[in-house]
Amino acid sequence: MSTTPLPDITKDQTTANLEQLVADVDRGGRNVGGITGAVLFGGAVLWSLFQLWYASPLPFAFNFGIFNDTEARALHLGIAMFLGYLAYPARKSSPRDQMPWYDWLLALIAGFCGAYLFLFYKELASRPGIPTVMDVTVAAIGLVLLLEVTRRALGAPMAVLGALFVAYVFLGPWLPDALAHRGASIERLVSHMWLTTEGVYGVALGVSVSYIFIFVLLGSLLDRCGAGNYMMQVSFAMLGHLRGGPAKVAVVSSAVNGIVSASSVANVVTGGIFTIPLMKKAGYGGIRAGAIETASSVNGQIMPPVMGAAAFLMIEYVGIPYTDIIRHALLPASISYIALFYIVHLEALQLGIQPMMSAGKPRTLLQKLAGWGMGIAGSLIVMGLVYWIGVGVQAVAGAAAIWILTGLLVALYLWLLRISAKHPDLPTEISITNPTRPETWPTVRAGLYFLIPIGILVWCLSVEQLSAGLSAFWAVVAMLVQMVTQRPLIAWFRKQTVAPMVRVGFSDAVNGLQEGARNMVGIAIACGTAGLIVGAITLTGLGLRMTAFVELVSMGNVLVMLFFTAAVCLVLGLGMPTTANYILMATLMAPVVVELGAQSGIVIPLIAVHMFVFYYGIMADITPPVGLATFAAAAISGEDPIKTGIKGTMYAMRTAVLPFMFIFNPLLLLIDVDGWVELTLVVGGATLASLTFAAATMKWMRVKCSWTEVVLLLAVTFILFRPDWLMNYVSPKYETRPASELLKIAAEMPPKGRLVAVLHGMNLEGDDLQKTVAVPLAALPEDSTATGDSAALQRLSAAGLTVMAMGDQAQIAAVRFGSQARRAGWEQGWDIAEVKIPNPSRPSEFWSYIPAFLVLAFIWVRQGRKLRAQEAGAVAA
Repeated sequence: MSTTPLPDITKDQTTANLEQLVADVDRGGRNVGGITGAVLFGGAVLWSLFQLWYASPLPFAFNFGIFNDTEARALHLGIAMFLGYLAYPARKSSPRDQMPWYDWLLALIAGFCGAYLFLFYKELASRPGIPTVMDVTVAAIGLVLLLEVTRRALGAPMAVLGALFVAYVFLGPWLPDALAHRGASIERLVSHMWLTTEGVYGVALGVSVSYIFIFVLLGSLLDRCGAGNYMMQVSFAMLGHLRGGPAKVAVVSSAVNGIVSASSVANVVTGGIFTIPLMKKAGYGGIRAGAIETASSVNGQIMPPVMGAAAFLMIEYVGIPYTDIIRHALLPASISYIALFYIVHLEALQLGIQPMMSAGKPRTLLQKLAGWGMGIAGSLIVMGLVYWIGVGVQAVAGAAAIWILTGLLVALYLWLLRISAKHPDLPTEISITNPTRPETWPTVRAGLYFLIPIGILVWCLSVEQLSAGLSAFWAVVAMLVQMVTQRPLIAWFRKQTVAPMVRVGFSDAVNGLQEGARNMVGIAIACGTAGLIVGAITLTGLGLRMTAFVELVSMGNVLVMLFFTAAVCLVLGLGMPTTANYILMATLMAPVVVELGAQSGIVIPLIAVHMFVFYYGIMADITPPVGLATFAAAAISGEDPIKTGIKGTMYAMRTAVLPFMFIFNPLLLLIDVDGWVELTLVVGGATLASLTFAAATMKWMRVKCSWTEVVLLLAVTFILFRPDWLMNYVSPKYETRPASELLKIAAEMPPKGRLVAVLHGMNLEGDDLQKTVAVPLAALPEDSTATGDSAALQRLSAAGLTVMAMGDQAQIAAVRFGSQARRAGWEQGWDIAEVKIPNPSRPSEFWSYIPAFLVLAFIWVRQGRKLRAQEAGAVAA
């Protein structure tokens, strides 16, 4: 048992320091009163209200307050820059309770420059490409002020990187041949960056306006109303009595909080203030405790549906629906958390940690399984009833269904509040000195109404198939209604005074709007600066040069190229937030990986590449020397942040290996999964692989592993993650068909099946190339009557392809800009040399599981003998 003194986290100073840490990173550290505080507070609330208006259907219903994309982006950035100068002091040593006059001046100028496209939209639209002196002056000042507010909000590294890319635009003619370009004048630079949507106001800022803000606001409201504490208490009730319970609570609560949170640091502080001291008391020690909390909190960014805002950026960069991105991200995120849960269990076994509290009345294994089974079955039955009631009402009531469903939802809300009112409020803290496990079911039912907004979000996305932004809007509306009413209604059910609770409810809602906007300032600025970097890349053609550079570094080896890409992500992530890191790598490296993989004959789905760069981008929040989440955890544990980061990096190896696996095995992203049987095999095999890898890295399974067992566990992990690897030596994955059969194959392909083809043609440098590419083909619309070649052409057209079939040959006549085919590397004017279809005679790759299971069974039995020998020795001693 650890003898390290526990920090007294109830002290006001400690709590204040942690709150200041979160504020400095996520909301800006300035906390002033008077007119400055009122402007900062009111400006943040108005920003949230504007974003709610923009996300809602109201502007089109009233034909009033309609903003086009460019206007909304300009207003979004203008407000973010204005609030950025008010919220973020110039230096870390600057006082947080004062506002110097020059920050007021910079805030006003920055707000004007950022919103310039909105304020003078009509004038600028009337003279496109002909900037005036005022245009150039405002744009130049805006660029400088954007870099300065970036330095304040995101740190010097990202500001320096942005300045370097601006300098690269000017210095092109004097650079070495590999990086040289024609250069650009100041007028062309500022016009490209500030007066069009190719630079600062590009895709990243558009995603920030349309999706990121509304989801960050939803997360802030959920946390403000008490949902975060509810999730922590439920996790503690369900897991606190287990061996290593506090660590398992940290893992599960961080995963749940990560569903709606976009901040690793806030996740660490929110849960870690309780779990880290409890882990130390349980016997994990300060370094392990901090590392566990860091690893679990940072991984919250890979959890759908928010994924640290990357999910919404992927909508634009990958060009697939939001629901597809959630589907692709779900399995890797889930098995990563399952592996971490297993890791903390293995640590508990190694350290001999015993449960900290009673589990209540002892239950047999059969009783435990029955209890879990009933809980899961009950949850599935409830979800099924909700779905069928909703669908049934829609089918019967038609246009009136929305009012009936709203009435049913209100009745459900009131019923859940009445249940909650019959029990005491959940505690807002967990005792460190004398932890007591709350009862599970009373804890769960005390806050079931928190799930209503999340349920609305899921319903709108999956059943109504609304856009991500509109779905989040309705969830936020429900959340605001709940925040205003939950306290007064609970007081009414308890026959207490209602009026004070009404004031508290409105205060919570307004403060939630303010906190959501404050949390968005840094993200919006990051998207703007990332757009500046992307604009420099497109203006100079650097992206095209990156292909040749990476090919030279990797010597055409795809694995070396992936290691190089991972290293670049980690290095850039040391000084950049995850969102900006992902935007830069998605622009610079993702197309390169797809292109070089295609030239090597490997079909790498675009979503796999984007997930790859995103996964390695978030690792920087853990890895020393500047992992912010690690520093937050170390501040709570009182341990050395470097040692904590090293330990956290070891725990994060389970996450680091996943991107390499799903690059070569897209089944892990649930791509090309055929039926429920295959889905079960993929999920089961991947989950078991994550556990065996965790055991190998920890050198512990039932007892300590020998090096032979570690090697065997790694081999089992590889086979379970890559069952196709062994089968490729037995039979090829594809069989070749002539190009003349292209239309026939496209017509017969199942919905969302991937058309794989080998292309031959000449690139822009005049080199003859051959590459293997693929594109998913959607099903024909229900009202389509096309058959045969007509159906094939229609499906190809929907994917962005126009193909000319000429006898035994086929050529790509056109590739639509921004289409799935364009992003996947299909080239206009290239010949289709051959088409590849799945080999029908190839045995199922899941037969590879059999030798893996046999090896795993051998290790399990061998370790069982060791365990029995140790127990016998202990008894004899």
